[in-house]
Amino acid sequence: QMCIRDRWYQRRVREVELVLNSLGDNRSFLLENLVPVQDMLALLRRFFKPSAAECDEFSLAIADGEGGARLTHSHERQYRYVEQSLRLWAEILGNFFELWWLADRDLLSDTHRYELSDTGQGNHRVQPAPLVERRMRQLLAKVQAETDEWVGSSVVHLGDRNVPNALHFIDKYTQVARILAPIVTTLTWLERNYETKLRVEKYVDETFGSIERLLKLILTDFFRYAFDGSGADNFFQAGSCVDGRLTSAWNWCNQIESKPFYPAFVLAGFASFDGFAA
Repeated sequence: QMCIRDRWYQRRVREVELVLNSLGDNRSFLLENLVPVQDMLALLRRFFKPSAAECDEFSLAIADGEGGARLTHSHERQYRYVEQSLRLWAEILGNFFELWWLADRDLLSDTHRYELSDTGQGNHRVQPAPLVERRMRQLLAKVQAETDEWVGSSVVHLGDRNVPNALHFIDKYTQVARILAPIVTTLTWLERNYETKLRVEKYVDETFGSIERLLKLILTDFFRYAFDGSGADNFFQAGSCVDGRLTSAWNWCNQIESKPFYPAFVLAGFASFDGFAA
C-alpha cells in the first residue's frame, strides 16, 4: 500500500510541478511579448492627444504618396488607427498560447490539407486555418466592440498568399515584441540617462533641443510611418488590413538607419531589431 501511495504522490507532485512550470512559461511570455505593447500604448497616450496635434511637427497625419504612405489619415484618425492596432496586438498576445494550440490543430488537420503553392515569396504550404481564424475574428470583434469606430480594414489573412498557414500566423505575431521592445527600451534609456550622464544631455540638447523633443520625434515618426499601409508590393498585401499593420511596422524597422534620430538609438546600445541590448 505504501508503494502504491508513494507512486501516486510522486505522480501528483510531478503534475503540480508541470502546472506551475506552465504558468511560469506563460508569465515569461507575457512579460517579454505583451508588456512592450502595453508600454508603447502608454507612450502614445502620454505624448499625444487624440483630438488634435500639439503642432505640425508632432502631427500624426499621413497622406497617400507622401513618405511611402499608402493611407490618408488626419491626426485624430491616425491616432485611433495606431491605438486600435496596438490594442489588437495586445489582445492577440494575451491569448497567444491558445492561438498556438489552435494552430497546431489546424496544421495537423486531416480535413484541411495543404497545397504547395508559389505565393510570390517562394513555395509555401497554403492551408486553411479555420480554428485560428475563428478565434482571431472573436478577438478582433472584442476590440472593435470597445471602440466607437474601427479605423481601417477588418480583413484577416489566413490560408492565402499573404499568410499561407497557421505557422506563418504564429511566426508573424511573435515579431511584435522584436519590433516594439527595442524602441521602448531605447526611449527609456535616453530619458533615464539624460539627467544622469552629461554626454547624453549634451548630445541631446545640441542635436535635438531637448529630451522631450527627441522622444516625440521618434514616436511621431514611428506612429506615422510604421502604420501607414506600406511594406508590400500592393495595397492588398499591406494596407490597413489586420496583418498589413504589422507589415508596415516591419517596413519602418528596415528604414531605421536612415532616420535622423538613429544615432540616438546607437547611443542607447541599439544594434538591430534582432539583437538589441542596452
